[in-house]
Amino acid sequence: MKAAVLWDLNKELDVRDDVSLTDLGPGEVHVKIVSSGVCHSDVSAQNGTIPSGTPCVLGHEGAGIVKEVGAGVTEVAAGDPVILAFTPACRTCKACLRGQANLCETMLQMAITPHFIVDGKQMGGMTGLGTFAEEMIIPENAVVKVDPDIPLEIVSLVGCGVTTGVGAAINTAAISPGSSVAVIGCGGVGISAIQGARIAGAAEIVAVDPVESKHDLAKNFGATHAVKPDDIDGVKNDVTAGEGFDYVLECVGHPATIRQCYDLARRGGTAVVVGVGRITEEITFNAFELFYGDKTLKGSMYGGANVRVDFPRLLRLWKAGKLDLEGMITRRMPLEDVNEAFRAMQAGEVIRSVLEVGR
Repeated sequence: MKAAVLWDLNKELDVRDDVSLTDLGPGEVHVKIVSSGVCHSDVSAQNGTIPSGTPCVLGHEGAGIVKEVGAGVTEVAAGDPVILAFTPACRTCKACLRGQANLCETMLQMAITPHFIVDGKQMGGMTGLGTFAEEMIIPENAVVKVDPDIPLEIVSLVGCGVTTGVGAAINTAAISPGSSVAVIGCGGVGISAIQGARIAGAAEIVAVDPVESKHDLAKNFGATHAVKPDDIDGVKNDVTAGEGFDYVLECVGHPATIRQCYDLARRGGTAVVVGVGRITEEITFNAFELFYGDKTLKGSMYGGANVRVDFPRLLRLWKAGKLDLEGMITRRMPLEDVNEAFRAMQAGEVIRSVLEVGR
């Protein structure tokens, strides 16, 4: 079968047709991938920001059809359409039991278990998935069955970017109706955060991105204002009378934008770091500002989502016309064009490219 392999950091992906899978084990599901979104986290794995190890099959935002199931699997069967979750919800670990399924403790074991084989050697998939492949094997806890009438290219987006962004707005920030919101970064996650803020009832939503061509797109998805980073202070004065925003969501993962996120929040406001930064990068705060600002600064892993609750909820919002997923798909491409999809994303030309893996 075909799969896109990352052999070394900062190298292009190698699309091969000689990849196979390990045997299907108990509690595992064999899935035929139909669609995979290309997320900036894939680039972060490629450049080492997200430690994934090499060699590795990249891709973590996908949907497909169950081909077969291992012994003991009860929640899905052959022929079921499913979303793949890079953080499973096992419902039995301490994190799941205390209501933090987005931190499920089975994530690490899933991530380090190899299921792909190339030249007789086993290798893993990104976050334990590897959706840039025609087929894959993953734990039952990492698949969520969906309605068969929903196109799988729509379903695939919910696997990461949409859940991360909308969830950051609704779950992590818990944006309240009538509030003011700023979203830094207008890629797929940032656009999803803007939609989440709109769904939550924010009165003003300011999109911040240096790529001017993204500003009108942000407004199409619900932003009331869109500016370059250097112009944000003027809009902050206009929208909040200089006080600062009730909620600020950072969707880039860079120290400068994380610091800006905190600074743009009003005293007593909420700053949420959604973007993934490098382990080696740091941000500095002084002791007085943390006390005096009385702000809430928090991270948002996978949008604070319980995939068994939030995946279906997001698809219901799409069915109701309240969450625009079709509009987020800028390009549809074959798996062989994955490196072009990476280039277009880094150039700011797309919100999301979808790889038509199983077509």
